[in-house]
Amino acid sequence: MSYITHEFLPPFINDNSEILILGSLPSVKSREEGFYYAHPRNRFFLVLATLFNETEPISIMDRKSFLNKHNIALYDVVYACDIHMSSDSSIKNVTPINIKCLLNAHTRIKIIAVNGGKAKQLFDKYLLKDVPDNIKVVYLPSTSPANAKMSLDQLVDEYSVII
Repeated sequence: MSYITHEFLPPFINDNSEILILGSLPSVKSREEGFYYAHPRNRFFLVLATLFNETEPISIMDRKSFLNKHNIALYDVVYACDIHMSSDSSIKNVTPINIKCLLNAHTRIKIIAVNGGKAKQLFDKYLLKDVPDNIKVVYLPSTSPANAKMSLDQLVDEYSVII
């Protein structure tokens, strides 16, 4: 178990962002690569590319361009915590992000999509109360390899609520 602080600062967001997708915390592989959803079997970018009828972006630069093109911001519910490797189930001693500050600085956000069960649990516990009524919150299944029971088509169908 290690205590870690979110390494991706500032959040991936800009003044045109309308959709904010929140995971729990970047995996070990993502922290090594320096950007979100970097595990080669994570289907996050494949799901989004399929949803927008585009080719899956592979490089970090292409992924950032893709997200900017579609006004999608990325961050996580957890700012710091104790965690074992990439195991969401091991997350303890959570310091959540400051969602009020993030949303106040980026007032074009219309929807917050929470990616995965642990992110949902922590979002509901720490952040939901601070989300303004004019922002829609949706809960989405995880795109991680641990959620192999869902097909790509099922994930794309679930994620279609963001567009």
